Amino acid sequence: MSGDRGGPPERLIPPHGGYDQLKSYQVAAIVFEATMAFCKRFYHERSRTREQMEQAARSGKRNIAEGSTASGTSRKTELKLTGVARASLEELRGDYEDFLHDRGLPVWGKEHPQTQAVRELAYVPNRAYETYKGRVEEGTPEVAANTVLCLVHQANYLLDQQLRGLAERFVADGGFTERMYRVRRRAREDEGKGR
Repeated sequence: MSGDRGGPPERLIPPHGGYDQLKSYQVAAIVFEATMAFCKRFYHERSRTREQMEQAARSGKRNIAEGSTASGTSRKTELKLTGVARASLEELRGDYEDFLHDRGLPVWGKEHPQTQAVRELAYVPNRAYETYKGRVEEGTPEVAANTVLCLVHQANYLLDQQLRGLAERFVADGGFTERMYRVRRRAREDEGKGR
């Protein structure tokens, strides 16, 4: 644990934020843009499903950012908001699957050649929504929905890893209250040595 004797002093508020560097956030941001374009293309402007899908995609992206920003003072909040992001994207996954089922279109499995093609795009340098734009905005309904569905699966996988890491870090280091106690105790010990 940082802050133990011999290690660097533990900071009361550690570095936090930087969510735009998180892979989960980057993929969720692509999912958000793709969902906005997908809904504009396939759903009426006043459609309740469109509103729900756009909100779920927005919630996935924003809760990752808010959780990361809150992490300096509340690991509990970070865990909670990251979990909310994961739940929102799971809801979105269901919406894309419903879209495909309602139209009698297949949901691509992991081994489907098109799934593999979408997965390969993850290695494109500086990937962004533009990497997938042609598939979402010009592909058939099957290609468009399954492309975004593949991205949702990627975001969910990354969030699952992130949640595991956050839980392990919380168990190992505790939360903000415990950190306050450790930092204050260390400061008192240092004050005692200076006398």
